[in-house]
Amino acid sequence: MSNVAKVSNNPFDIFVIGARKGFNIAINNLMPNVVMAYVISEMLNLLGVMHLLGILFAPLMGLLGLPGEAITVLLTSWLSSSAGTGVAISLLTKGTLDASQLTILAPAIFLMGSQLQYMGRLLGVADVPKKYWPLLMLTSILNSIIAMIFTRIFA
Repeated sequence: MSNVAKVSNNPFDIFVIGARKGFNIAINNLMPNVVMAYVISEMLNLLGVMHLLGILFAPLMGLLGLPGEAITVLLTSWLSSSAGTGVAISLLTKGTLDASQLTILAPAIFLMGSQLQYMGRLLGVADVPKKYWPLLMLTSILNSIIAMIFTRIFA
C-alpha cells in the first residue's frame, strides 16, 4: 500500500483545496499585518503623532490632493502592503480620508508596497548587488508618485 496521497482532478476538490489555502494565507499572513496597522494608527493618534505628521506633511501631500496624515499610509505601505491598506482604512473610517483620496493612494500602496520585506526576500536571495538596491527602491517610489498624480488627474 502506498503512502502517497491521491491527487484529485475533480474541479470541486481543487476549488476547496484552493479556498482552504487562500483562507490560511488571509488568516496567517494578511490579518496580522492589518491588525498591526490599526494598532499603529491608533497609537499615533493617541500620542498626537498623527496630528503632527499631518501638519508637517500637509504641503507635500497637498500637492497630491491628500491630507498630511496620508503620509502614514505611504510609510506603512513601504513596510507592508496590507499594513498600508489597514492604515488607509483606519483613516477612512475616522474621516481623515475620503473615497477619492483613498483612490489616489491605492496605486501607491501596491507599487511601493512591502519593499522592506522584498529587500531581503528577493534582492538578497537573487544576489542583486547592494549598490543597485537604492535605485530599485527609488524607482518604485517614483512610480508611486507618478501613479498618484495620474490618478488624481483622471479619477
